[in-house]
Amino acid sequence: MKYNVFGRTGRQVSRLGFGAMGLGGSFGTYDEKELVRSVLHSLERGVTFIDTARNYGESERILGLALREWRGEKPFIASKIQSRGPGNIGWGIPIPVETAFPRGWLRESTEISLRELGVDTIELMQLHQYWPQWDSEDYWMEELLELKKEGKIGAIGISLPDTRHDIALPIVQSGLIDSVQTVFHIFDPQPLDCLIPACVRNNVAVIARCILDEGGLTGYLKEDTVFEDGDFRKSHFDYMPRSVYIERVDRLQEAYIPKYADSLAELAIKFVLQHPGVTTAISSMHVTKFADENIAAAGREPLPEDVFEDIRRHHRWVRNFYESKYWL
Repeated sequence: MKYNVFGRTGRQVSRLGFGAMGLGGSFGTYDEKELVRSVLHSLERGVTFIDTARNYGESERILGLALREWRGEKPFIASKIQSRGPGNIGWGIPIPVETAFPRGWLRESTEISLRELGVDTIELMQLHQYWPQWDSEDYWMEELLELKKEGKIGAIGISLPDTRHDIALPIVQSGLIDSVQTVFHIFDPQPLDCLIPACVRNNVAVIARCILDEGGLTGYLKEDTVFEDGDFRKSHFDYMPRSVYIERVDRLQEAYIPKYADSLAELAIKFVLQHPGVTTAISSMHVTKFADENIAAAGREPLPEDVFEDIRRHHRWVRNFYESKYWL
């Protein structure tokens, strides 16, 4: 496992992080004991960064069970304030910050997270959705700074709601935040254009998420793949006919596998980790087999620079599935 310094915190974190959304049932139903074991297994393999959220169902509680069993050094825990907005409308279309995060709610949500996780400090607290319109209000940042002063959180970050990466540029340049979490994968390399370079200049950590495009960049998706009710991916791949997605995946396989990676998932992980400005990239590792494969991929040699640039330029396929998922 390779490690990076997490922005201004000075803490070292693994370049591949444990995305804990899967602990809450977002990708299907799993036995709780197996989920706890997946966390412990990843920690044993050198993962030191775990990203969860109040909005991920039972994720914080299950992660808390694992942390109580863990006997090694405490990992770097990142969580997110739960939005109070109606339904999920705040993901696709901006809503007022007073609606998403009313006064006092950031503290209340953080206190719940601390209890569920069973810790005294959460190393990073993020807004689970962020819109630049909110910068005209300062109370939410003041609440987070107060929590930081009290030692209940260690750093402050934002998580972007969809693929409009550049909305974070003003707050990145403001010096007020320690990290940005954003969608970043082979089909959407847009963070490389402006956001990541801006974060590097301002010493803001970058957390890349959806690095396997909800699993699509593993090659597992078929025309007849069925997702159970409650699975986050149920509508993700039906933004358009699946054949369109599968054809794009096949094109990647033909061009780069096995010459530059043993699997499509390895190619996708190596692509995201290529730029040194990516502090950590999170992947759902609630299944130990996938955790082992992803951790192994993260430790392999990087792509040749010309191959990286070829993928970046010729396989770019930006689409915002939130338009069909949340814009009813």
